[in-house]
Amino acid sequence: GKGLTYRSPIVRMRQLFDLYICLRPCKAYPGNPINFKEGINLVVFRENTEDLYAGVEFAPVPTELAETLTKLSKPFAPFAKLPPDQYAVSCKINTRAGSERIVRAAFEFARKFKRKKVTVVHKANVVRATDGLFLECAKSVAKEFPEIQMDEANIDALTMWLLKNPFNYDVLVAPNLYGDIISDLCAQMVGGLGFGCSGNIGKNLAVFEPTHGSAPKYAGQYKVNPIATILAAKMMLEWLGEISKAAMLELAVEQVIKEGKVRTYDMGGSASTFDMAKAIAAKL
Repeated sequence: GKGLTYRSPIVRMRQLFDLYICLRPCKAYPGNPINFKEGINLVVFRENTEDLYAGVEFAPVPTELAETLTKLSKPFAPFAKLPPDQYAVSCKINTRAGSERIVRAAFEFARKFKRKKVTVVHKANVVRATDGLFLECAKSVAKEFPEIQMDEANIDALTMWLLKNPFNYDVLVAPNLYGDIISDLCAQMVGGLGFGCSGNIGKNLAVFEPTHGSAPKYAGQYKVNPIATILAAKMMLEWLGEISKAAMLELAVEQVIKEGKVRTYDMGGSASTFDMAKAIAAKL
């Protein structure tokens, strides 16, 4: 589906099953010709169920909503003068519970895997209510993890700093929209969407996927890099407790990339999806 009426199935699934963690590791595997810089190893924690992706939107804007907003918010007054079909409203909703649990997940990950720093991404200097709440919750949760450094960054500045020096960052945690943006940026720094894997994780359920979604224009061509999907399977094995099998799968991916004999089109080669998958399978 396309257009303004389309509702993303994965967004709906995240909300339906409360898959509140979107975990996106971004690792530059040695030998990948399209790495931005060798040695990048970032992890993005994106809140997965709230923020602007909550789906609370209005277009055209109902009269009663416009009247209520006019009473409650002076900055809304200029918009209230417009015809209802000449503007739209999307609600950014951040809860204290939702903010605390995603930040806590990021810090717990940092503690478990001996990461040194968690960077909280926000725009609280402008979006004071919702991002202010997120930052407030982050500072509170950070006190539970005194051995881990907490840093904070405005989303706009962070996109610049990530490119300037990605090695200044370790674990990043962000509300839904900002997390979506920076995880794609980080994925491109380690080879692009062909290498971007993702886990949507809740208390008892999880869904793992490549970050790129569907690509209908490539249907039937068998040219798309399968590494993102394979790394998503590696993440699934880790979540299931199959740590050794996950390590074997990742090692196979690393070996194929480092050898450089099999490369899909995005890596500057001509190998098919099947060629890459078979090469990785042969290493297991």
